Amino acid sequence: MIYQPPAPLLDKYADVLINFALNSGEGVKPGEVVQLRVPECAKPLLVALRRAVLQAGAHPLVFFTPDDFTREFFEIANDDQLNFFAEHYHRGTVDQIDHTVVIIAETDKQELNGIPTKKIMAAQKALKPYMDWRRAKESAGNYTWTLAMYGTPAMADEVGLSLEDYWGEIIKACYLDEADPAGKWQALYTELYATRDKLDALPIEKLHIEAADTDLWVKLGPDRKWLGGSGRNIPSFELFISPDWRGTEGRIQFTEPLYRYGSLIKGAYLEFKDGRVTHATATAGEELLREMIAVENADKIGEFSLTDRRFSRITKFMGLTLYDENVGGEWGNTHVAVGSAYRDSFPGDTAAVEEAQWAEMGYNNSVVHTDIVATSNRVVTAHLNDGSTKVIYRDGEFQV
Repeated sequence: MIYQPPAPLLDKYADVLINFALNSGEGVKPGEVVQLRVPECAKPLLVALRRAVLQAGAHPLVFFTPDDFTREFFEIANDDQLNFFAEHYHRGTVDQIDHTVVIIAETDKQELNGIPTKKIMAAQKALKPYMDWRRAKESAGNYTWTLAMYGTPAMADEVGLSLEDYWGEIIKACYLDEADPAGKWQALYTELYATRDKLDALPIEKLHIEAADTDLWVKLGPDRKWLGGSGRNIPSFELFISPDWRGTEGRIQFTEPLYRYGSLIKGAYLEFKDGRVTHATATAGEELLREMIAVENADKIGEFSLTDRRFSRITKFMGLTLYDENVGGEWGNTHVAVGSAYRDSFPGDTAAVEEAQWAEMGYNNSVVHTDIVATSNRVVTAHLNDGSTKVIYRDGEFQV
């Protein structure tokens, strides 16, 4: 018999996502509109999510997407169809919703394998206005979102786990084995915030990351703060920052496979000069990697992140960036995102910043945001504004 997560467990999961993760840890409020984007194979969780929204006095707006439905579009669509943007539909959606819950659940991890990468990226680029509108609403404090996973047999098979063991990782990572998962998340965030505040107190000019086949410099720049514990992803154990892309130099070897756009990338390696990727290779999926980087501003860094192994409850490779970018294990992890920066890394009022000012501060803007993960043991040294240095991360743990 195929493992099925029990209904009470899914109710706890929905409670975390609706009554904790949204509104940056405060949960939804009566009268708000919550968009639920859930694939067909995750219907049991959709039922629990809608119930939680209704019980909170909010309004569910359901987007229920069929399984195994994407590939045919790319096989048939012409250029006009790939580049089509439903402006009024997307504008109306952004205006209407207060929150979004996105559930990742896949029935074929490599559904788009063999589809020309340019087709996939064209459809992605067409959505840029929608992403910009949503980001502007979030910057104004009027919109939040969260991302979570529903395990499927295909996802478990891809990483060599039984479905029950795969769900065991989800349960553990999301504190669903606790009587009060939301309370456990609140306690964790208190610890994360304490470490984040110590990082913010350091006048860091740039970071030096050293690991196997990695020697990378990342300039933070002024007008930045570290982020983490916002509820945007469940689970999330990382602390991250959006640096000044113009100060990225050196090379980094990534260790974790990356599933992106229905295809697989392995052994990704990037070299940077003057803030841009100058060389990109992979042992598998290199064409996709290069096509992603070829998208406007996707050859620049948008995020630098570290996960302390003491915080994370994730110990296995899950084949999903949401989990793999938060893995703890022996050495924790670091990940770099090429593409769009997180503007909430700005410590002031983001709504008051003009578009030209974001560019002047080195906050990257792109339709792409691709997280690539390394779990190799690393030392991260902060070079401070007064010329001194301080190791802030070693052996998988923060040193602040």
